[in-house]
Amino acid sequence: MRTPTEPGVPDDTREALRDGPPARYDLRHHGDAEVADGLIDLAVNVRTGTPPSWLAERIAASLTGLAAYPDGRAARHAVAVRHGRPDGEVLLTAGAAEAFVLLARALTPRHAVVVHPQFTEPEAALRDAGHAVDRVLLDASDGFRLDPAAIPKAADLVVLGNPTNPTSVLHPAALVRELARPGRTLVVDEAFMDAVPGERESLAAARDVPGLLVLRSLTKTWGLAGLRIGYVLGDPELIAALHKAQPLWAVSTPALAAATACVEPHALAEAARAARTVTADRAYLVERLRGIPGVTVAGTPAAPFVLLRLPEAARIRLRLRDLGYAVRRADTFPGLGPDWLRIAVRDRRTTDGFTRALANATAAATT
Repeated sequence: MRTPTEPGVPDDTREALRDGPPARYDLRHHGDAEVADGLIDLAVNVRTGTPPSWLAERIAASLTGLAAYPDGRAARHAVAVRHGRPDGEVLLTAGAAEAFVLLARALTPRHAVVVHPQFTEPEAALRDAGHAVDRVLLDASDGFRLDPAAIPKAADLVVLGNPTNPTSVLHPAALVRELARPGRTLVVDEAFMDAVPGERESLAAARDVPGLLVLRSLTKTWGLAGLRIGYVLGDPELIAALHKAQPLWAVSTPALAAATACVEPHALAEAARAARTVTADRAYLVERLRGIPGVTVAGTPAAPFVLLRLPEAARIRLRLRDLGYAVRRADTFPGLGPDWLRIAVRDRRTTDGFTRALANATAAATT
């Protein structure tokens, strides 16, 4: 793990970390920008074949109530029960992305730290709200693993993804707990935790960690990116502050119906089955990728995507588009450069076609 003042960090990166985001990091670039008609989508981390019909029917049934203002009490209680928390420790949001904006509005950190590479919306939201942000960079040579000692002791806001987008690394909960301390808000983005079998290393039910806020998303596993539904769990005083910063009726009636449905026992069982399928499909993908010369799979992937390092990645990404595949450029994530790509886990037939295309594109780019 590297910090801006340590040896080995390039001068331009060190300067950018002090004064603002370097121009090469487009913090607002997301995988949906890579997708176009006719392309097989490996750029967006939403599970394919979703939402399931039973969930679509529940959402459709809610449309008869659109004349009334949304009432989130039942959905909030359902989420609270799912995680073993009182209702006052839950805030429903219009996707996890809204939660980052609320954090930036509600908190006044003196020393905010975002652990990178990770989802860029937390830093973008903090900067847009006028907060200075320092970065702690996890190192590829160490498998992008977390070292709590690298987090500045003075940091009063720390943001970490687990499992992390785009590295696919799952940090041990015991290590994440070490980041907590009195006077610090610890934000753990668990948007992809329901894709991890057993949700091991989750802190969603942890009520003994001071200043902890856990963010969850229902859009990835359930295919609800267009509906926008997520939630925040944690310290009731912090939850109340976020709620105060949130607009009235921020979560729509259909989204509330989805939230209730997705935490019911049959839904949790379906999500658990999906997580096991993703794990098997990811292992198959990684095996195929490791057979392609010049391609390196980063770390030990645990999420529904993998991070790749390969020469000429920018050219290869464009060649893959010509061959019918959209993948996520990763040079927009702080700590990564032009030789990185992120690939979503798909079914084995899709993986076979994609890895053949990648092998051809890699061979063509290096000859």
